[in-house]
Amino acid sequence: MAQPLPEYAIIVAGGSGTRMQHDVPKQFIPVAGKPILMHTIERFYNYNPTIRLIVVLPKEQLTTWRELCKEYSFTLFHMTVPGGTTRFGSVKNGLDAVMGDGLIAVHDGVRPFVETEIIKAAFEAAANYGSGVVAISPKDSIRELTSDGSKAVPRTNYKLVQTPQVFKAGIIRKAYEQPEQANFTDDASVVESVGETITLVEGSYRNIKITTPEDLVLAEAFAKE
Repeated sequence: MAQPLPEYAIIVAGGSGTRMQHDVPKQFIPVAGKPILMHTIERFYNYNPTIRLIVVLPKEQLTTWRELCKEYSFTLFHMTVPGGTTRFGSVKNGLDAVMGDGLIAVHDGVRPFVETEIIKAAFEAAANYGSGVVAISPKDSIRELTSDGSKAVPRTNYKLVQTPQVFKAGIIRKAYEQPEQANFTDDASVVESVGETITLVEGSYRNIKITTPEDLVLAEAFAKE
């Protein structure tokens, strides 16, 4: 019987806090008593205590993160890697820290409420099909912009993409060898551009990306639950 592939998670945390209207980078803002990024790391450890975690942060924030880990006695093991000038560059730097074969998840550092069942489903899809990308159905009506204005489109034809996005190591490495392009909005779009098929995994409306002050209100409510 084949041995399961080792699992990695690249947690990309490159926020500045501008949209949050906050002096502190959004991944360091406390929610329920500790920085958001710590909650996110804990979710992956709860899924798999042996997962190999790589946290990508802007170079100028690495010292602050180390000080926060001491302040909050945060001892879950992880590697830190300096980010690039774009998200593409940051993920690429994270990939450079992964040695050998495996399954690699890429996750937003400010999505601290991803459920372990969803992480598990994404890794299982990647093991079976090469990719496992978390997505949800839109709740609202959707309109497509046209040259004449806009038109209604059936929302059943659309998905809102979240993270984690998990891939076999060989697939995502090959995708990130190419130059960055303007249409790369996430890892799935990078991988798809080299001819790979994307497998979607059902996500959750609770798996929010904390980017605005309104999101912080929701985050505190979720954390209390």
